Amino acid sequence: MTEQKTHHHEHPETSGDSCCSHKQNKVVEEKASSCCDHVAKKEPEPKASCCGHQEKHEHPKQGTETSHSHVHAEEKDKHAHGDMADEKKSSCCAHHEASAHKHVHHAKKQGVGLQHALHTCPCHPEVEQKGPGDCPKCGMALEPKGIVETDSNVEWTCPMHPEIVQDHPGDCPKCGMALEPRSIEAKEEENPELLDMSKRFWFSAALALPLIAIVMLDMLPSHPISHLISRRMRGFLELALATPICLWSAWPFYVRAVRSVQFRSLNMFTLIGLGVSVAYLYSVVALLFPGIFPASFRGHGGEVALYFEAAGAIVALILLGQVLELKARSQTGAAIKKLLGMAAKTARRVREDGSEEDIPLEHVRVGDRLRVRPGEKIPVDGEVLEGTSHVDESMVTGEPLPVEKVSGDKVVGATVNGTGALLMQAEKVGSETLLSRIVSMVAEAQRSRAPIQKLADVVSSYFVPTVIGISIVTFVVWAIWGPKPTMAYALINAIAVLIIACPCALGLATPMSIMVATGKGASVGVLFKNAEAIETMRSVTTLVVDKTGTLTEGRPTLVSVEPAEGFDEMELLGWIASLERDSEHPLAQAIVQGAKDKEIKLLASSGFSSITGKGVKASVDGRDVALGNPAMMQTLGVQTSAIQARAEELRAEGQTVMFAAVDGKFAGLFCVADPIKESTAEAIRALHQQGLRVVMLTGDSETTAKAVGKSLGIDEVVAGVLPDEKAAKVKALQSEGHIVAMAGDGINDAPALAQANVGIAMGTGTDVAMESADVTLVKGDLRGILRARQLSSRTMANIRQNLFFAFVYNSAGVPIAAGVLYPFFGILLSPMLGAFAMSLSSVSVISNALRLRGMKL
Repeated sequence: MTEQKTHHHEHPETSGDSCCSHKQNKVVEEKASSCCDHVAKKEPEPKASCCGHQEKHEHPKQGTETSHSHVHAEEKDKHAHGDMADEKKSSCCAHHEASAHKHVHHAKKQGVGLQHALHTCPCHPEVEQKGPGDCPKCGMALEPKGIVETDSNVEWTCPMHPEIVQDHPGDCPKCGMALEPRSIEAKEEENPELLDMSKRFWFSAALALPLIAIVMLDMLPSHPISHLISRRMRGFLELALATPICLWSAWPFYVRAVRSVQFRSLNMFTLIGLGVSVAYLYSVVALLFPGIFPASFRGHGGEVALYFEAAGAIVALILLGQVLELKARSQTGAAIKKLLGMAAKTARRVREDGSEEDIPLEHVRVGDRLRVRPGEKIPVDGEVLEGTSHVDESMVTGEPLPVEKVSGDKVVGATVNGTGALLMQAEKVGSETLLSRIVSMVAEAQRSRAPIQKLADVVSSYFVPTVIGISIVTFVVWAIWGPKPTMAYALINAIAVLIIACPCALGLATPMSIMVATGKGASVGVLFKNAEAIETMRSVTTLVVDKTGTLTEGRPTLVSVEPAEGFDEMELLGWIASLERDSEHPLAQAIVQGAKDKEIKLLASSGFSSITGKGVKASVDGRDVALGNPAMMQTLGVQTSAIQARAEELRAEGQTVMFAAVDGKFAGLFCVADPIKESTAEAIRALHQQGLRVVMLTGDSETTAKAVGKSLGIDEVVAGVLPDEKAAKVKALQSEGHIVAMAGDGINDAPALAQANVGIAMGTGTDVAMESADVTLVKGDLRGILRARQLSSRTMANIRQNLFFAFVYNSAGVPIAAGVLYPFFGILLSPMLGAFAMSLSSVSVISNALRLRGMKL
């Protein structure tokens, strides 16, 4: 917090929403713990220190919503820091307490690094555990949650059950799938689950191909295999080929199937393990002890049919599907990996003596001065100290045009410097940088559950038991009414039902789309905190917006100087800027910056004094210079009645008007305003075209607020509201049946952001606002809301498509596998074809979800 001057320097037309003067200050500069990022919506209490920063140095100001005072504000800011720190600590502790109740699956520790990261299931985010393993609900491999740091413990989780988390690889105790690292790394790390499944697939394929060839060749009219070896010897050859497949290659399926029973969470591996084991064991018994089977099991020639080739082919095809699925799923984090991969690896630090050295990025500390040469990547978040350049920020904002950076401007790590050289100071490093926070938010959102997922969960919970029941019914029906050999037909069709009905595609339908959508959003500067926000965003009917920093730039700018007759504009501006040069209030700085922009040299001043509630005066270059309100002019004996009408016109346009006097004469009007962002008008028009009602809530004066609202065509303007009143207004709109999104950037917006159905924070605002919101617009541009709504609509459409594919596939596949077409067309679905179709169904769902990556926003 910059120390404020102690002199009283008051100006008129002070806005009531004093807390917003501190919007540009990041009140919470230090997070208590990264775990706070995982806490659901927080609702910070509006503190008196936030809303009560009305200081005695009042400047008229439109937009920044603060009174201009140079009384010490440090004590109040310390209160704000303390309140936020306490709140974050409390939230952090609450998170740890909640985490203590999560399911943690312990298994043997294997290695370091990734094996200690928190892992979760992409289909069941409630499953979390440290280290990789399988989801106990669906059996999918758990995936890393968060950012992988090589020095820290890595956690493993189930992609379908994120509540399963462990510190080492393993299987999910709910669904049996291999756990996956929870974090996303910049470099391409080998996925241990993919490596294992690939090995098992190629091994099984090498044995399954000759196994199938033996059976298929002997179906030719000449029966070439039977001429070479006896039928019994052929059976032993099939046994030799099928046993390694069904025992070693299929072993993970059996383990997951057993666990699904242990945890009472039947899943796709329950069906696979049951189908493969029955086919293999039946064939082993039929080969070794054929005499125990009655005539109903025997075909032509009185021999019992063997199904080694079916069991082997099923395993190979399911492994193929697992490999394709794992490869496809790995593409969902491509956007984040691309961002991480573009981060700088080193930084050039400037020592105290002026010498420079190149250091690894992880050695950069807050406060370090860094040199960024033309064409280099900006290493960390910070502020420009010297130099001018244009910086390409497209990788974090999605905007293609470079942004000009001068002294005092903020820069973001991983963005690319243009042709100019910059000297910057590091302000945020490591996990505190915007890029790291983006990755954390997106990774967390990818693991969250959309409400629509509940439909798939409910269906899946009943689906597997139902399929097992259908398989039993299929066996009974074929055993009683099927053609000879009845038992052979009954067995093979029952197995086909088990294999083709695997609900993997159903489980993947929602999480895959969510994972791709959050990555896509991050690439264009729209960060979703959770899946629920993605689902809700498209349904929003009313958008509530803050004014300062959301609709406007959030900092006052000198709009115009209207000198009185006999005064030169440049000379007058130089005098007044010299009067205000020592002030750090945004309005004073606006005047000083206005003079600097016009390259006006500031002069020395002396004898500064202020008159409470009226204005300030001093001697500048031998002249008595004053700036203040009409009361100040009256105190000095300066007549302003002739200019009052013009002042009112300017106020009606949303400008703050100050009166200047030089040597006891009226010298002119100084007009300061918080300019509306260039993109705001376009965004409001587009939102209206989509049928949204736009409401502006601000603590600023009614005159200024209505002027801004009128210029933008906003439907309703509510001025002079405090933070708790903003939240109350949002709640009132919700009670009227509106689905409300709230967009804001300041501490005072946090309660309303938490209350809204969807809270939208400006990335240019405070940390507290971003932590309270569901969506963050990195660039702070309202057009990002349009991108968010479009992404929401397309994602939900994609999820519905996936669910349709999964439901239709299972609805059609199970009856065909059961043999309903056989009486009419003589069509049966073999277990091998069922396994192939089941694998393709999962891949088709993932491929459909990956189409979102190519969406234009």
